[in-house]
Amino acid sequence: MNLFDDNKDYSLNLLPKDGVVHYLGRLISLQAADAYHHQLLHQIEWKNDEAIIFGKHIITKRKAAWYGDLAYEYKYSNIVKKALPWTKELLELKKLVEKETGESFNSCLLNLYHDGTEGMAWHSDAEKDLKKNGAIASLSFGAERKFSFKHKLTKELVSLVLEHGSLLVMKDTTQSHWLHRLPPSAKHNKSRINLTFRTIV
Repeated sequence: MNLFDDNKDYSLNLLPKDGVVHYLGRLISLQAADAYHHQLLHQIEWKNDEAIIFGKHIITKRKAAWYGDLAYEYKYSNIVKKALPWTKELLELKKLVEKETGESFNSCLLNLYHDGTEGMAWHSDAEKDLKKNGAIASLSFGAERKFSFKHKLTKELVSLVLEHGSLLVMKDTTQSHWLHRLPPSAKHNKSRINLTFRTIV
């Protein structure tokens, strides 16, 4: 199931069952999105992401950063991150996302993909630190990339392209029943920055 239609219905649930995903499309003008992409690229305290998989310490080419209301500790892939204080730009974007979604968030995980060779494998955001069945709002800047969902039992696939300055919202039981990923793409040579606003409990 592919969702590349320009005639988007923003109230449409992109998932056929067992979760809710809304794609709100571009929320930010091209000029403003370009400016945010540049600011985030140069002002965020990026570090190569790390994971411990089967006892092996992996350092990715992809970079990440973790910000929040407090110095929350967030553990995923067996690595603990401590949240940094919000920047002015992140607070602006948080306010925009909260207004558009009607949700409130207290933290944000950022990922920097330098080009299309970098992606994210199948996973779900179901760490115990996160609010169970809470909303996760995903804001994208830079290269437009394909994003996919796969049902954990039936293996059904849903894919769409995340545009520059666009917002995707995952909520309810999505993380319990679906995996998602950002597949590599050889045709992209520009960077992409993704912000996922979350609620830590």
